[in-house]
Amino acid sequence: MARPRRVRTTDSRHDLPIAPNLIARDFTAAAPNRVWLADINYIPTAEGWLYLAAVMDMFSRKIVGWAMRDHMQVELPSAALAMAIKQQRPQHGLIHHSDRGVQYASRAHRDAFTGAGITASMSRNAYFSDREQRFRAIMSAEFRRS
Repeated sequence: MARPRRVRTTDSRHDLPIAPNLIARDFTAAAPNRVWLADINYIPTAEGWLYLAAVMDMFSRKIVGWAMRDHMQVELPSAALAMAIKQQRPQHGLIHHSDRGVQYASRAHRDAFTGAGITASMSRNAYFSDREQRFRAIMSAEFRRS
């Protein structure tokens, strides 16, 4: 049986709280660890799909946290966020921007924000600019090479 060519990574049909869009398509940051962008991407393998959650610092464009699993449950982006927080130790007020997917809107993910002083931001689609599309392409290529 053939795999579908595209995998849907966002399920925004839920009743969980949606954070306001604080970046309003302004994909810039004045300094490191002021704005993080988060997304889930999928990678086809011979055994099926793998899902990659990544957190990118908007200023440096570095991937500051990531996690890969064979599922897209809440634990996936939460693990990427935990790695980013542990490695970067951001100051209070950092903005974490994502799409409105159930994983990012979940109670567990929101609790991690509160504990680290992070402010959530969400939009219908996490990425709109060429820079963010490049982020997805680079992440996919890097993990396929590995």
